[in-house]
Amino acid sequence: MEWQPEQQPIASLTQLLRDSLSGHDAKAQRNAEKMLQHVKGASPDFNNYLVWIATTSTNPTSLSAENYFAARSAAAIMLKNNVRTGWEKIAEPSKVYVKATIVLGLQDATLQIRNFAGNVITEIVRVGGILVWPQILPELVAMASSQSSPAIIDGAMGALFKICEDNKRALDKQYQSQRPLDFLLPELLRFTSNPTAKVRSRALASINVFLNEPIASTCRAQIDNILPRFVALASDPDDEVRRYVCRAFALLADGIPNVLLPHMQGIVAYTLAQQRDLQNSELALDAAEFFFEASSTPILRDALRPYIAEIVPVLLDSMVYDEDDQARLEGDADDADEEDEAKDIKPVFADAKQKGSLAVSSDGVAKTNGQAHESVNGYAYEDDLSDGEIEDDDAYGADPEDEWNLRKCSAASLDSLATHNGAPVFEITLPWLQENLQHQDWQNREAAVLALGAIGPGCIDTVQQHLPQLIPYLLTLLDDQQPVVRQITCWALGRFAGWAAHLAGDGKIQMFQPIMDGILQRMLDKNKKVQESAASAFATLEEAANIELMPYCAVIVQQFVRCFDQYKDKNMFILYDCVQTLAEHAGPALAQPELVKLLMPALITRWSKVQDQSREMFPLLECLSYVATALQENIAPFAKPFFERCIRIIHQNLQEGFTANEEEYLDPPDKDFLVTSLDLLSAIIQSLSEPQAVALTSSSEPNMLELLTYCMRDPNNDVRQSAYALLGDSAIYIFPLLAPHLPPILELVITQLDLSQGISADPETGYRVINNACWSCGEISMRASPQLLEPFIPRLLQKLGAILTATNVPQSLNENSAIAIGRLGISSHAALAPHLASIAPPFLSVMRNVQWTDEKGHAFKGFVQIVLDAPEKMEACLLDFFSAMAGAPGVVLTGMGSEGPAEGFERALGTYKGMVGQGWDAFLGNLPAEQQQALRGLYRF
Repeated sequence: MEWQPEQQPIASLTQLLRDSLSGHDAKAQRNAEKMLQHVKGASPDFNNYLVWIATTSTNPTSLSAENYFAARSAAAIMLKNNVRTGWEKIAEPSKVYVKATIVLGLQDATLQIRNFAGNVITEIVRVGGILVWPQILPELVAMASSQSSPAIIDGAMGALFKICEDNKRALDKQYQSQRPLDFLLPELLRFTSNPTAKVRSRALASINVFLNEPIASTCRAQIDNILPRFVALASDPDDEVRRYVCRAFALLADGIPNVLLPHMQGIVAYTLAQQRDLQNSELALDAAEFFFEASSTPILRDALRPYIAEIVPVLLDSMVYDEDDQARLEGDADDADEEDEAKDIKPVFADAKQKGSLAVSSDGVAKTNGQAHESVNGYAYEDDLSDGEIEDDDAYGADPEDEWNLRKCSAASLDSLATHNGAPVFEITLPWLQENLQHQDWQNREAAVLALGAIGPGCIDTVQQHLPQLIPYLLTLLDDQQPVVRQITCWALGRFAGWAAHLAGDGKIQMFQPIMDGILQRMLDKNKKVQESAASAFATLEEAANIELMPYCAVIVQQFVRCFDQYKDKNMFILYDCVQTLAEHAGPALAQPELVKLLMPALITRWSKVQDQSREMFPLLECLSYVATALQENIAPFAKPFFERCIRIIHQNLQEGFTANEEEYLDPPDKDFLVTSLDLLSAIIQSLSEPQAVALTSSSEPNMLELLTYCMRDPNNDVRQSAYALLGDSAIYIFPLLAPHLPPILELVITQLDLSQGISADPETGYRVINNACWSCGEISMRASPQLLEPFIPRLLQKLGAILTATNVPQSLNENSAIAIGRLGISSHAALAPHLASIAPPFLSVMRNVQWTDEKGHAFKGFVQIVLDAPEKMEACLLDFFSAMAGAPGVVLTGMGSEGPAEGFERALGTYKGMVGQGWDAFLGNLPAEQQQALRGLYRF
């Protein structure tokens, strides 16, 4: 017998569900949420009631129609969350009832309920898998194909789109030699011929999901059936349909560009026509996306070249603000003295440190105070939320200027075209620039500056002959009456900073210095957006100029100090980036005593104003880490309060974490406080002399090393990454304090070196943690006594050896494990010698790719000591060892002296010469002549 609800529970539940949305009555909301959780745990029919309430449009309660609708919405949201967090725990009869009933919600007259029902269906498929509900796809296709009401068709198409969006890979996966997409794709193509425009657009949107990288294999196989439908729909009368056609062309340009080559002339003409439709900015943006992708794809880049004269003028015209934006921007006033509201400040996140000379950025993306600069992502069309759900970040008040839009896309496309086509693009652009740079309307001036900044670096060989005239004119625009013109001019000048910084003699004086001075002055503009743009441009200038900035540090620091005095909260974040970038690239000059006296009071004043729990603490701590590293021992007078506060923040965060684990109702603390505090502790320890660092650390309360062991066990990868960085720095700079704590710490290191530890959930950050663990292990090994290390050698070697020979990890991880093994041999070579035959071949193979640095020298110093303990075990790879010795640069060997491997190499060569005997010269003859010569030149044997 089919389950039926009882009236009393319905009345109680609907009231609780309604109260759970009582934003105006926090107490009632908390009580309702508590009661709902109680009922959820007590009633096996709880999810049945939720789905019944969500899908029953007739009000069976005494609630008003408005409140009953709110209860239905809350029921659907809660049901989705229950499916997401506990589908496997729901009883099978309840699962059957939920699946049978939720489909009825797609027929609801209300769009929001249809969307909520689609969300639940999608979540069931996502969590349970396609096979848990194989009939749902045919059922939805049948509903969408029926002659039913438009609401039912809309609900079915909406659910199909959500399933495609959230289950892309699962739908393209084989199940008993069949792919669900083999059934679904032809149906979606059929829906693109539906007489209803919304059905056609939803079908196209669903297909486009599978054209995003990685493109579904089914779509690749069926592309000859898909592309003709896109071409046919290019002339569709509906704007939304044409938008999705433009998106499809852009996606194909990125994923399967070769299929577009025969159609390039028609596609270019079509997308240009759509982009000219400035009355529909979303359609124009989707069209512009094609040029952005095509100009970035080698095979299409050449195919675009014949059409550059048609494309560039359209891109340029698309970069002018429209009338609505003009009206909005003309209202910008001088607001530098106004305090920022909390909603104006975007959340920031910390960036954990990666240690070791072999560590490289995983993504290559420039970062600002731990933040990857926002990627230019033209495919962020659909947000991550399901329809009807609330965007939490709305509270931050998104600035329209931060959004990816037509003018930014056009500028990025122009930049890409200029980078790959050079002079022809500039020649087409130059007349437009000449007409608009001095235009009486500010929006034209602004667009011209945007165009020049976009095109200049890519065409620098052609543009630079015009820059002696263009740069002085741009500098005059820094005083333009319109803030938005000053804003874009700062950005454009920053784009040319790298070129100007490396000019010789008078060229630098005439170009770079005025650019630097002009941007610096705008950092104190009366408009906060101009300040922000100038500060961002100056950070770009600092990176581009690098050490060329060193002679100007005094002027720069003086202006930064003025900014610290005048900036409000929001722009303080980018100012931290300016300071840390200066410290990173011009550190030695920043350590001058007079600059230290100028900069540090400004930082300390801000430090004293920022509360421990403020998210501003993240960029501030990261900034101070760079500053401490740059100032070295000059940071000593300021180190103690920084150090003690970091200890306090770490201790408090760990305590809050323990409490949250015990009390489910408490939110866990933000782990970024741990990351940035650990990183600043590392920077301080590195910067001080050993006696200073030891004194400071030994006086910490609670003890820093005890707190460190807790952080090394933290479940958060970023926390452990920074913790192992601090462990390695402690081994280098305060080893006497670390040594007594090493036995339990080495147990944690061994556990972390296990490749199976938490890698599957987030491999990228997981490997970074292991990388730092390898590095810290090597640093400890160089200093610890054989007696201390002896109990841990077998397990350390097992873990490091597994990493050394692993084929499915980043190369840098193989390399860092090899260095750690080599360093382990410095003090524990006797314990490693029995394993030399298995260690040596992979060690030498991996180390062949490692650049010669002190770390590589240390590794070979330890390795050669292992070899000297068991020289007979090198038979399989002796020539590889000789090649490695021959490849060592003399300057490294001499520079490292007794800390390096030179003496050990000579002893090894002498040992093998004695073992080989009269055949020595013949044996060396197996090496290339240049390696034989190098061995005889570098070593005495």
